Amino acid sequence: MVEIHELTRRYGNLEALRGLNLSILPGETFGLLGPNGAGKSTTIKILATLLRPTSGTARLRGYDLVDQANDIRRIIGYVPEGADLYDALTGAEFLDLVADLHRLSPTEAARRRDPLVDAFALTDAIGRPIGGYSKGMKQKVLLIAALQHDPEILLLDEPLDGLDVAAQEHLKGILRKHTAAGRTVIYSSHILEVVERVCDRVGIIHRGRLVALGPPHQLIAENGQSSFAELFLSLTG
Repeated sequence: MVEIHELTRRYGNLEALRGLNLSILPGETFGLLGPNGAGKSTTIKILATLLRPTSGTARLRGYDLVDQANDIRRIIGYVPEGADLYDALTGAEFLDLVADLHRLSPTEAARRRDPLVDAFALTDAIGRPIGGYSKGMKQKVLLIAALQHDPEILLLDEPLDGLDVAAQEHLKGILRKHTAAGRTVIYSSHILEVVERVCDRVGIIHRGRLVALGPPHQLIAENGQSSFAELFLSLTG
């Protein structure tokens, strides 16, 4: 589903990614981990077509990252970390805007969205301006916006940020159904316990390079560590 080859990204003299190579499978929840500044968010922004790589290539479901960016945008759902929303719009208006960008008819958008709005307990707030929402409510709107067009690839950067326990558990259930249908989730987070529990494989990035790749339990055993946190610290310092 996702093929990354020798992906590099520089910001001036800073090399944020240094020849990243990855293959991520259909039906897989893949965890992308690393300390602050390791290159996780840069990788996700490149896959979301928000940044161009300095060199290297990537393909999402066969589409080239640079030459077929619009095709990629149709098949991905993206939740960025700390995103700003349009405070003057209501939650419903923002979701309508995203649905229009994905060319969903109003009927189809409502059919897909309404169960998500209800499950995330936003029914009473969806008609109010986003400017009055809490951090967690804004995060729920972002998640619904990323899910409502039923994307083949979900790119999630700290998706649990601000969510209450019920919403966290509901999201985990959605991700399980998503991958059971043969779709792919790329999940970046600093919450190692959640990543260990929900991800089939993880890639740990340190200083722009991939330093570990595999199922969490396998990496723990291979490196002789007693926990996933110990493994992470041993690889990233």
